[in-house]
Amino acid sequence: MTAPNELRLLPWSGPEDKPCYLSTDDPGGYMSRLADNVEAVQLGTAAELLEMASESLIDEDAELIELRSLGHALTGALKDVLRVAVSRGHLLTAGDPADSD
Repeated sequence: MTAPNELRLLPWSGPEDKPCYLSTDDPGGYMSRLADNVEAVQLGTAAELLEMASESLIDEDAELIELRSLGHALTGALKDVLRVAVSRGHLLTAGDPADSD
């Protein structure tokens, strides 16, 4: 749950790649659920790409263009995963009872 006056970093960017935030105290609201679903898809995509990368790096016959394409996809996935980690880390910190001492 987002604490009062706390903003949730959303898993997508706005115009000019600027971060988007959500202000709500309803973790079951439409936008919160949408963000949770997008994060789940992003994490799933990253896991699939990691598996593909592991297989491709073993393959001595892998084409350079394929490896570059995979590297580009991995870079995008890593950016998404880092955004999710920052968002969830912030949510964990916001909800941490130790912070209210």
